Order: sequence, then structure tokens, then C-alpha cells
Amino acid sequence: MKIRVLIADDHTIVRSGLTMLINAQENMEVIGEAADGAEAVQKALQLKPDVVLMDLNMPPGQNGLIATGRLKEAAPEIEILILTMHDDSEYLFRVLKAGASGYILKNADDMDLLQAITTVYGGQAYLYPKATKSLIEDFLNRVSLGENIDQYQQLTTREQEVLTWIAKGYSNKEIGELLHLSVKTVEVHKAKIMDKLQLKTRPELVRYAFTKGLLDF
Repeated sequence: MKIRVLIADDHTIVRSGLTMLINAQENMEVIGEAADGAEAVQKALQLKPDVVLMDLNMPPGQNGLIATGRLKEAAPEIEILILTMHDDSEYLFRVLKAGASGYILKNADDMDLLQAITTVYGGQAYLYPKATKSLIEDFLNRVSLGENIDQYQQLTTREQEVLTWIAKGYSNKEIGELLHLSVKTVEVHKAKIMDKLQLKTRPELVRYAFTKGLLDF
């Protein structure tokens, strides 16, 4: 039985190259492609791949981080492998929190990528060696500084989305339209976010989002 893979990346040439590489393997096949996070979720739910190879940085509002959280909520049985240029522990924390099973850099060797797909398909986590070292060092540094690393992790995936849009300056109405929520629901999410993060004002929330690297998308 072949490992069925869905590729989500906003660059056509990247998708083509990955498709050629994966289809050249006897035990793998690409069953679909997506150009952004929304399409990735839609096609994954439709095609039911074994593994989604998800680019992290796709168009704003529909990036791989948000798509990963939505897909894992809707279809937890689908494994997600994040493909990104960012060798950054903060990104790693966030993609693992969103439910990804692995993380590999775009400049990794072809064999590393194929091994990563096989690993997550088998139900195991795959972390690119350099990223693993960075994650451990960052975790130990946070602990030594006494940071409450569970604070952000207390937020649900939807609350993390709302937090990001609030920090970017969007109104409750605009956020509701973007996420297909009522204004009242957005207000409830915002109240829960402020409570969990122990923040009282919008400027405090924006500063918090900046320190977490949430504004770079």
C-alpha cells in the first residue's frame, strides 16, 4: 500500500518538484495539491490523504499554522508534516501545538524529506535534527528564565487565530467576517484570551503577540 500524500504550498514550482520526487518512490504517491491553507483543508477532507506536506508560510490568513489546527480538529487521523524555511524554535513550538506530527526545513536533503514522510505516516513524530537541538535549548532557556511556557498553550486553536487578528489591528466585526463567526462569539474568545493570558488591555495583548512572533504572518 502506498503512502498517499497531499502537497500544500503556494509556489507551483515547489509543488511540481515535490510531486516528481514523491511519485518516483515505489511506496508513495501524490494524490492532490493545494495553493493555500484553506484549499489544503478542503482537499484533505475530500481526498483523505495519509500525510499532508504543509508549507508554513502561505498567504496571510490562510497560512500553514492555521490550516494545521483546523485540519487536526476536523480529521485528527491525518498526519501533517510542516515544510518551512524557518529554523526557529518558536515556529517549532507553534506547529507542534497546532497538531503537526513533524517539521522539516526546505533545504533538507531529499532522503531526509522522504524519511520524514515515512516516519509521520508510521505514527511517530519527526523533527529535523537541527530543529530538535534548537527546541531543547530554547525550552531549557525558558525554564531557566522562569517563563510560563504553558500560558500560550492554554489557548485553543481558534483563540490563537483571534489573538493574531486582534494584534494585527482588526476589529471584532472584521475578525468575525474573516473567521465566519458572530461578533458576540469573537468578543467571547477575546475575553477568554485576556483571562488566560492575564492581560487587561489591547496594547498589552499586542505586545504579547509581538513577543510570541505572531505578527510575522
